[in-house]
Amino acid sequence: MTRAARGYGTGRERGIAALAAAGAAVALLGACGSDSSGGSPSTGASLSVPPNPSSFSGSPPSAFASAAASISAAAASASAAAASFEASVSAYAAQHQDRAVAALKGVEGTGNAVSDVTLTGVPLATSGGIQAAVVNIVNSTSATASYAVQVDWRDASGQAVVSTVVGAENVAAGQSASPVSFSRRPAADQLTPVVVKAQRY
Repeated sequence: MTRAARGYGTGRERGIAALAAAGAAVALLGACGSDSSGGSPSTGASLSVPPNPSSFSGSPPSAFASAAASISAAAASASAAAASFEASVSAYAAQHQDRAVAALKGVEGTGNAVSDVTLTGVPLATSGGIQAAVVNIVNSTSATASYAVQVDWRDASGQAVVSTVVGAENVAAGQSASPVSFSRRPAADQLTPVVVKAQRY
C-alpha cells in the first residue's frame, strides 16, 4: 500500500471514530433527558410532586417581615394623626368657646343664623374614634360677622346626651368657617348631631 493510501485509511478511521463518539454522546444525552417510562423529555428544573411545607425550616423571607412592619407603622401613624387632629381642633375651640357661650346667653329660640349653618360628619379614623362633626358656617350677609353655634348630640329617642358650643370670629362676608363639635362619646353610642342654636353677632 502506498503512503497516500495509508494516510487516507488513517484519516478515514479517525473520522469513523469521531462519528462513533458523537453518537455515543447523543445517546447519553437522550437517556438523561427522558424518564424511565419512555415519556417526554423532562425540563430538569420542574417538580412532578409539590413540596411538603412541613419540611420547610428557617425564617420567612425578609419581605414578609418588612410588610408586617409597614402595616404596624401605618397603624401607628393613623393613630398619631387622629390624636393630632383632635389636639389642634381643641386648641382652636378653646380660643373661641368662651365668647361663643357668652354670645348665646339670652338668645331666644334658635337664634338668627341657623340657616347659615350645616353639619358634616368626620370619619372616625380621622377623629380618633370619637364622634365629631364639622360645623360649616357661611356668612350670608354683606358684612363681617362672628358666630356662636350650639350643637346637641342626640340618641335614638331624640334625647340630648351631649351639648357643645363652638364659635367662629370675624368671618368675612360670603366667606366660611369650619369649627368642629366633638361628642366625646364612643361610636357605639350612635349619636346624631343637631344644630340647636346659631347666633350671628
